[in-house]
Amino acid sequence: MAGLELDDVTKVYQDGEASVVAVEDVSVEVPDGDFLVLVGPSGCGKSTTLRMIAGLEEVTDGDVKLGERTVNDVSAQDRDIAMVFQSYALYPHKSVRENMSFGLEESTDLSSAEISETVEETAALMGIDDLLDRKPGELSGGQQQRVALGRAIVRDPDVFLMDEPLSNLDAKLRAEMRTELQHLQEQLGVTTVYVTHDQTEAMTMGDRIAVLDQGELQQVGTPLECYHEPNNLFVAGFIGEPSMNFFDGTLEGDALVTDDFEYPLSAERDADLEDGTDLVLGIRPEDIRISDRGTGDRGFEADVSVVEPMGNENIVHLRFDGATAAEEFIATTEGVPTVSGGDRVTVEFPEEAIHLFDAESGVAVKNRRLAFTGTADGVLP
Repeated sequence: MAGLELDDVTKVYQDGEASVVAVEDVSVEVPDGDFLVLVGPSGCGKSTTLRMIAGLEEVTDGDVKLGERTVNDVSAQDRDIAMVFQSYALYPHKSVRENMSFGLEESTDLSSAEISETVEETAALMGIDDLLDRKPGELSGGQQQRVALGRAIVRDPDVFLMDEPLSNLDAKLRAEMRTELQHLQEQLGVTTVYVTHDQTEAMTMGDRIAVLDQGELQQVGTPLECYHEPNNLFVAGFIGEPSMNFFDGTLEGDALVTDDFEYPLSAERDADLEDGTDLVLGIRPEDIRISDRGTGDRGFEADVSVVEPMGNENIVHLRFDGATAAEEFIATTEGVPTVSGGDRVTVEFPEEAIHLFDAESGVAVKNRRLAFTGTADGVLP
């Protein structure tokens, strides 16, 4: 096993005379045995980063280090890395046993008996030992995914790379496989880098997550750090579902003045924020409190547009006076819905729960206090 380090890794593609920067100065360290999730929107450079680690793309600048060695010039087959792709890439004419054996036959000196033993042990681990004589076309999507994972595991690599391996599965099976992958990675203790655009996978699977946007690394941290203490507006808006609500405003004295409300800020706010500074106030939907009566100087009247009951929670769409549908904000509450479309309510933004971002740079200037927990159901008694 080995740790993995990316040191200012950059990838530039040439498009005629133009240069396209796909990944720029990405630096991240994955200690031996850790599970790192690369997450970001489509086209942000996460798969390109994974392919550079695997040796499938040439590094334009910077270093990829595996353990103590720099592997920029090491061929993909000599890096001791196993990769699982979005498409399972199974040989349709080979049985499960033959698919799992193929890599060992081509890249090791193991005997046929040793290969067979390794394949059978791995198949038992993956729960597919009764499928070894079937062809891929006879398997379900989940079974094919297990075969693809088993094919990687038999190689006993230093690092696992996974490029959106669950995206072809239905929602229920995807949730089950998330749990299985976590247990499997913990059991094997192999350094793993997992690419996804699905923030649920990122939040639930990784020891740490690395958030990318337009080829640049935005933040590396534990899932809860990225959720509660985002570095900037992009991370705050990308991590979390429903996403964080944002309100543009300007600092005037001890208040943030927006088009819809005037929000008083306590004296403990950062002293270096000057009057006239354009800021963005952010608050998570679950932190908004809803009441049918006024709640002080941080409570504001709004109209309920739509309530979406989800069973375990309710997604409440709200509008301030004069706002359009595009300017709606969202609150979430637990339990049986207590409001419905057309209701006039008061929403409170507790100061302990708000985030403030510099409007020009997007950098966070204040994050919520983690000690704040809100009410049990998001609705004031």
